[in-house]
Amino acid sequence: MVTTSTSPTHLEDELVDEFLWLEDIHGERPMEWVREQNRRTETLLDGPELTSMTERVLDVMDSPFRIAAVTKHGPYYYNFWRDAQHPRGLWRRTTWESWVSDSPEWDVLLDVDELARTENVDWVFSGARLLRPQYTDGQWQRALVRLSPDGGDAVRTREFDLESREFVTGGFDVPTAKSSVSWVDANTVFVATDTGPGSMTESSYPRQVRRVSRGQNTAHAPVIFEVPADHAQAAVYKDHTPGFERVIAMDLVDFFTVRTYLWSEEQWVELDLDPTVSVALHKQWLLIRPRHTLELNGTEYPAGCLLAADLRAFMDGDRSVESVFTPDAHSSLEGWSWTRDHLILNTLHDVSSALYSTVPGEWELTPLPGIPPLHSASAWAVDDEDPEVGNDYFFSVTGYLTPSSLGRGSLPEVSGPEGTADSTERPASEPAILKRAPSFFDAQGLDVTQHFATSADGTRVPYFQVGPRNLELDGLNPTLLSGYGGFEVSRTPGYSGATGITWLTREDQRGRTGVYVVANIRGGGEYGPSWHTAVLKENRHRAYEDFAAVAEDLHRRSVCTARKLACAGGSNGGLLVGNMLTTYPELFGAISCGVPLLDMRRYTKLSAGASWIAEYGDPEQPEQWEYIRTFSPYHLLSPVMCYPPALIWTATSDDRVGPVQARKMAAKMLDQGHQNVWFHEATDGGHAGASDNRQAAALHARSHEFMWQMLENPKGR
Repeated sequence: MVTTSTSPTHLEDELVDEFLWLEDIHGERPMEWVREQNRRTETLLDGPELTSMTERVLDVMDSPFRIAAVTKHGPYYYNFWRDAQHPRGLWRRTTWESWVSDSPEWDVLLDVDELARTENVDWVFSGARLLRPQYTDGQWQRALVRLSPDGGDAVRTREFDLESREFVTGGFDVPTAKSSVSWVDANTVFVATDTGPGSMTESSYPRQVRRVSRGQNTAHAPVIFEVPADHAQAAVYKDHTPGFERVIAMDLVDFFTVRTYLWSEEQWVELDLDPTVSVALHKQWLLIRPRHTLELNGTEYPAGCLLAADLRAFMDGDRSVESVFTPDAHSSLEGWSWTRDHLILNTLHDVSSALYSTVPGEWELTPLPGIPPLHSASAWAVDDEDPEVGNDYFFSVTGYLTPSSLGRGSLPEVSGPEGTADSTERPASEPAILKRAPSFFDAQGLDVTQHFATSADGTRVPYFQVGPRNLELDGLNPTLLSGYGGFEVSRTPGYSGATGITWLTREDQRGRTGVYVVANIRGGGEYGPSWHTAVLKENRHRAYEDFAAVAEDLHRRSVCTARKLACAGGSNGGLLVGNMLTTYPELFGAISCGVPLLDMRRYTKLSAGASWIAEYGDPEQPEQWEYIRTFSPYHLLSPVMCYPPALIWTATSDDRVGPVQARKMAAKMLDQGHQNVWFHEATDGGHAGASDNRQAAALHARSHEFMWQMLENPKGR
């Protein structure tokens, strides 16, 4: 049973919160309520139409013609694959020559379905860390495999032998917990996990890291790094780059504040930078990306830029840096990747991708070709340490109406000293598309356009609109507006066969097909860190004003009316649409709210909520609660308000946000007499709400079926 706080700052709220009993996640009474609400929702939605849609979406997710994306380790290319025959998935590998063929021959390393049957646990594959290959001898036989028993963030980590295809008897085995395990060498690992009282932070993540030798009990291994309990997490890993081996520790103070340490002369030495600055180490280079204006050596550098410094010189006190990328009002840096001789930058220009390469030391940006407008693309190194392919890179391109493609290119070799520019020995090869995903819906007659709405404070907010090329602007088009607006996560163009089936090509009673809209509101990273920091804490309302402005712009342009506009969001996006429900109900005809934050009074005491204080603020501080309560949907509900129909969905096994905020919101609305709210809770699937393709297909179809039904036949407001 959950223990509730009785501190003075919470006492008044808890006395009037009649639904705290739903916070007992697995309790008999709450679970009976969940089952009752599931039955009610399934009665509304289940039927031939939903069954047909679910099967069609499942066909997309299980299609054998999807691209089997690969990651290179040593001589092999690894992939994790789910389909109808293997719903929990196969971890497998192949050679490059086989992968580029029309029918690759896969060497199956782990059949997760078979493992689940053998061990009678519904395992969900959560990734693997392979022991670094040694290119001098090619020996590389072990992996640390992560498995979740229910799709949540808590995993069991087990040592796996790649040659025998079996878990190592007596090998490394860390029990199920929120944990991190990484290789030091073949007989040693760094482990951050739950080892009992005092080992976890208030955010539910490890605060201690131990160095564990083969055969040693983790709880008895020495703690090599730890952080205060009110910080978010501790992490330690070894950089295995030949010639630059080092051990790095990170104190994740909060979601956006990280103190970085290097192990030097038997002690931790902190990297002397503002901890809000993002840093990355590669060979001799230190990359610096500030979240705010940064002053070094008397020069100011803007938020979102990328700077490079010599790591050794920086550690010795030299603050000389070189500018690699400088954003402008339209551009931002999304990420980067190192090949042997180059740095690849992934950037956005008004939310369309632009890729560049640059040679360390010169830092002149050279565009990578082949990216159409209003598309998303990324490029990353194949394997910078492989002598044969060190400058090769993968790249992918996708758009709302363009199925994903995956290709490979090569950048020129640099003949100067390692990591510096001199002359090239061979030209760069033209990147070649190697794999194309199929189309899963008929996109003929559909078009993608970009528009800008004006928010309450005058900010121009971009949004993408996908729909018929000759759209009738009479307000009668069923329209779905999606958004996120948090944690510097960008919403970029991407193909979804599922959305094409359940929205873009579905016809209503008038023969109209759906319009799909993605809002690039503040809080995301579309225009760099400043786009994100503009809505933190007391400024959170700006994100919701942005989203409302996009909705109003759709009305103004006569794409739809409120009766024909639905909105959907999950996690932080669930908080977003929860605020649309309570603050802007007149703008929407239906709302789908998934795995959401909604009770912002208690969010820091539920699951991993304490780790997000830097985003939303601390409700335990009275002055911060005063602004937090203005965007806490659970506290904004009123029995006299008229709300649009809402589906609130979650998963019992979600150990990140947790199911209880969704439960309490739905229960309170029903108690207030709002009968047009429905609730559904899956028993597993974690924060994603689904642990296999069938569950994911059902979740997607149920959400879209609800919104379509409500726009077609409103159930009262």
